[in-house]
Amino acid sequence: MEIILSIISALIIGLIIGVLARLILPGKQNISIWLTILVGMVAAIIGTLIAGLFGYADTPGVDWWELITQLALAIVGVGLVSGFWSRPRT
Repeated sequence: MEIILSIISALIIGLIIGVLARLILPGKQNISIWLTILVGMVAAIIGTLIAGLFGYADTPGVDWWELITQLALAIVGVGLVSGFWSRPRT
């Protein structure tokens, strides 16, 4: 049951972080919502690892610095994926 809840929470956090990243980035991103969620999930995982590495992952209350790290990574990720995804294929 714990694994299922972890997967559901990862999807929700990935969706939120990915959508926020798309809203913050200027211009239009030509990637699907599923790719946005995937980028958000990867950014959330890497952001949590970075926060744990630097010691700010477990703070009392909301982990704002961890969320900011995740969002920054998602912005970079969505920008990179959008740039590669929207290139014309030959």
